[in-house]
Amino acid sequence: ICPHWRSSTTCPRGRSILDPRFYPHGWMLLPEGRGLYPGHGKLRGYVGFFNLSTGAFVRVRLPLFKDHCVRYSVDGILLLQRDHDTAIRLLHPFTGDTAEFPPLETLLPQVRCRSEGSRWYSLRNICGASISVGADGLVRVMMRPNDVWNICFATSGDQQWRVTTTLERSKLSSTLPFQGKLYHEVIQIDLPQQEGMDIGSLSEPSPKLIAKFKWPTSDESYSLYYYRLIECNSEILVISTKWDAVYYSVYRLADLMLGRIVHVTSIDGSAPFIGRRSLCVSSKVFPTIVPDTIVMRETKIYLSQYHLCNVTLSQATDGVIAEEKDIPGPYSIMCHIITCCSPSYWNKGKILCKELPTWKVKKKFRYGVLLLGMPYFTK
Repeated sequence: ICPHWRSSTTCPRGRSILDPRFYPHGWMLLPEGRGLYPGHGKLRGYVGFFNLSTGAFVRVRLPLFKDHCVRYSVDGILLLQRDHDTAIRLLHPFTGDTAEFPPLETLLPQVRCRSEGSRWYSLRNICGASISVGADGLVRVMMRPNDVWNICFATSGDQQWRVTTTLERSKLSSTLPFQGKLYHEVIQIDLPQQEGMDIGSLSEPSPKLIAKFKWPTSDESYSLYYYRLIECNSEILVISTKWDAVYYSVYRLADLMLGRIVHVTSIDGSAPFIGRRSLCVSSKVFPTIVPDTIVMRETKIYLSQYHLCNVTLSQATDGVIAEEKDIPGPYSIMCHIITCCSPSYWNKGKILCKELPTWKVKKKFRYGVLLLGMPYFTK
């Protein structure tokens, strides 16, 4: 519109991954449903995105998905895995800029898993990742695969991934990326920026305890509680719930770091969606989302919302997933958002078509159902 203004600004193309100012914060990949994973032929190369804060929807043509699949999304940057050699790439969806990282398979002999028999499956299921850029212009990634007791890290140009020492087992369901760091329980993990040194000499990330406190559990045991971290309105919230009851408490991490236990009952009209990962969505642009509620999948039939102000649980008005005998794909925004809390849904159709032997596909489809428009299998 204004050539003078445009010539005075930095062009994002070519440096949109190197400069965090250009990260598409708040944009999430939108699952299509009904097995149409990104790169499916019926989508003709287009991928949908929506903004958690503004409600905007866009469709972008990304041919890269022909031989890549999505493993995670952080600050709007997609973490992809290439099909034929498992190489990891970062992709800015709106400029097409990429950054190259080592193959994921180089982690196989290094990591410790809860189940050694499912090590490869765990590596592909990323539950937390962070991106940072040093003054040397190198992009650094830390990530934690699901059920893996190590933090994996690499720098653009490395030949293989490296891992930290084994972390303590935690009750947290997610690892939160925030401002280039990873937060796991009350531990902050920061990749050191060692300028002027060879890439291979970068030391491993060092965990740092940032808060130590005692939960107000009254006469109940700490082991009865389960904890999640979520970024909401540029701060970190800690959400706790009991194993045997639907009861949620919300705290600000900043308060906990000061030793204060303060229950949060209002989060500026936002609504956290919780699952394998957690997302904070603005209720101001989505009328069916009730402000100051926590949305979760309570059953396979509908979504529930927990009201922080009056400590009650109700069925979400726009959260019916399916009728008992008829389970279609997602047809409401709330159903689409909840699938974003489980990034593995993005690739379900592709995994079935390309990564499982034919006889396993047929067997699983025979005893499977469709949940939220993606293949979901019972035991």
